[in-house]
Amino acid sequence: MSYTLNVSNDDDGRRLDRFLRTTFKNVTLGEIMKSIRKGEVRINGTRVRDGSTHISAGDELTVKWEKGEVVIPKSAGLGKIKVIHHGRNVMIVNKPSGILVQPDEPNGDSVITRIWSFLGTRTPAAVHRLDRNTTGVLAVALHGDALRALEALFKARRVRKIYMAVLVGKIQDEITVDAPLLKDADNNTVKVSPDGMRAVSKITCLASDGEYSLARIELLTGRTHQARVHSAHIGHPILGDRKYGDFNANRAMKSITRPLLHAYELGFPDDIDDSLEEISGKNFVAELPDDMKDFTEKRFNIKK
Repeated sequence: MSYTLNVSNDDDGRRLDRFLRTTFKNVTLGEIMKSIRKGEVRINGTRVRDGSTHISAGDELTVKWEKGEVVIPKSAGLGKIKVIHHGRNVMIVNKPSGILVQPDEPNGDSVITRIWSFLGTRTPAAVHRLDRNTTGVLAVALHGDALRALEALFKARRVRKIYMAVLVGKIQDEITVDAPLLKDADNNTVKVSPDGMRAVSKITCLASDGEYSLARIELLTGRTHQARVHSAHIGHPILGDRKYGDFNANRAMKSITRPLLHAYELGFPDDIDDSLEEISGKNFVAELPDDMKDFTEKRFNIKK
């Protein structure tokens, strides 16, 4: 897919490579130069292979990137990480499936190590976690002050966290699950237990065909595996969940290779620390991944 943009009067006479670097801040310089050399950049329909070419006001440029897309070479076949917001102190990304948030070994592949590589610094840190196969919106602090401020917001439960999931069976219109969760660190599992920490989820049915349901899950607390365990606890596990799910349902839908769980939205309050001014009062939404889009369209006739 290609994208076009027009050169403004302010950029008249600039070098092509410098213009692309400042316009597509989320694309590495190496990727820009490689694309130019391969003839993937066009000016008024003509391929350009020299980054020092000067552009003029009114020129139409055709490129392969969309603004806000992090292009990382050596992506291990996991695709590109979509940037939803990139400010001075905070980055919000749409995490793909199959990649850890943090590396599990030195220099291991993860969302954070890719961001380190892209920005050229190891300062950025994830503020919360998503499982390897959970997709969706992830907040990353780019500096220490922002990290401390964001951690305080999450700890105080002032960040609105909305998930989308495909559950097995037909669920009620709305269910509030207030069930404490206890983590077994040795086995990396979580269960409902009176000895656990309080966990509250609000699960709302958006659509159902009787066999499966599309649910909106608002996490009012933030416990490990909360959405997955609470869904299973009410008898409607997440489709594709091999740890807490329905074995027969998963076997019947072999094309589903991961839990169909997606972190859809993060909402921030407006009375927050100055270091977070750029996200104050804003909601950030991560579009559904292709597997969930396909499923909801086929099963529920929902197009997103």
